[in-house]
Amino acid sequence: MRILLVEDDLTVRAFVLKGLREAGHVVDEADNGKDGLFLAVSEKYDIVILDRMLPGGIDGLRILETLRGQQNPTPVLILSALADVDERVAGLKAGGDDYMTKPFAFSELLARVEALGRRGRAEAAPQTRLSVADLEMDLLSRTVKRGNEKIDLQPREFRLLEFLLRHAGQVVTRTMLLERVWDYHFDPQTNVIDVHVSRLRQKVDKPFDTHLIHTIRNAGYILRAD
Repeated sequence: MRILLVEDDLTVRAFVLKGLREAGHVVDEADNGKDGLFLAVSEKYDIVILDRMLPGGIDGLRILETLRGQQNPTPVLILSALADVDERVAGLKAGGDDYMTKPFAFSELLARVEALGRRGRAEAAPQTRLSVADLEMDLLSRTVKRGNEKIDLQPREFRLLEFLLRHAGQVVTRTMLLERVWDYHFDPQTNVIDVHVSRLRQKVDKPFDTHLIHTIRNAGYILRAD
């Protein structure tokens, strides 16, 4: 599973990271609330493990409330030193799916994470279509159309549009595109993104009255129907 771990305590974070990765999971990490919130709302995870008390001006409950406010159903396991009954109830009422207190046994944490993952897979219906306004992508047939017009895309263009559709209404950065569309984990210092976005616009936007792909200056791109 792909897991997001938001934990400011370096020792706890390293301990959990090591154990989860040894168990075969892919784990992203954040050590403060601001970065944790950004990752939680901009990326797709199977599970989020979330500390309550975080630096950065955003605590765990605010991250959780933001996710649920966006109708994001990702299972969240709260991992916190706040052990009172009232604190546990507050975490669960805010949208948490499980609550563990520190100190904890990693074997129990792993069992709870995997149980949440099984529950999430059982509840999630496979997504086969993505759409914004009159733009629609069929993931099974690998086809794209806008209105009644079919749009032919090259494989990389299809992957780029799929990523934009999955993050519709959200700003996607160049770094996110390099990592998720090109599988680069470094900046190649080329205009490869600009070239492909331009080509995609020629096919998806230019022939139509309403443009869907927008540039956000000094930030990235966003797919939305204005």
